[in-house]
Amino acid sequence: MIVLAFDGALGSFSAALARDGEPVACAELPAVTALEAGLGALAELLRTAAITPAELDRLAVGVGPGGFTGLRIAVAYAKSLALAWELPLVGISSFDLREAGYSLPTVLAVVQGRAGVVSVRYRSPQATRRASGPIAAALASVLPEAVEEPLAIVGATEDVCAALAERGVTVNTLLPRFASPALALAQLAAGAQPAASSHAIVADYGEAPAAKIGRF
Repeated sequence: MIVLAFDGALGSFSAALARDGEPVACAELPAVTALEAGLGALAELLRTAAITPAELDRLAVGVGPGGFTGLRIAVAYAKSLALAWELPLVGISSFDLREAGYSLPTVLAVVQGRAGVVSVRYRSPQATRRASGPIAAALASVLPEAVEEPLAIVGATEDVCAALAERGVTVNTLLPRFASPALALAQLAAGAQPAASSHAIVADYGEAPAAKIGRF
């Protein structure tokens, strides 16, 4: 199975090609260039690997939460290419990309939003909870009163670790198992169920917009 995967939610625009779960080629661009250069980067990735769109088995895209602009661009690209190339499309959560390569009974996955704002998912054998918002409020929403220590934490951990330290929680910070989100995405997507249609893929922006347009 050949998968073309790309993600714009986790700080950059990353893309990867994988064949039967093994990486073939990858690329990464600054997030601010994704709109102008993202499609060109995907085309170059295919050229480098000598793979045509007709040889692809599926596309995969990170559906967030994460950076609003990069996420919106990547999902728009994914839907357009899936329709144009008539390929199945898989959407994978940013939380799953953060945890890729680990198999832990209890873990806190963290995705950075605006300054001081995060999306977090806490998984344990008893429950799975997620929240988005200011760091302290998001943590209070998902963590139990008695936290298992040390708490395994993956993702954008720096500010969250400081907040957890203030609560007296000891953490075990885990490094990413993949060099880029797209490489994790390509592997996860190979074993995932594609969406019923590309229209079923919906971006998960996590937090509410910073401002709303009023009605006049």
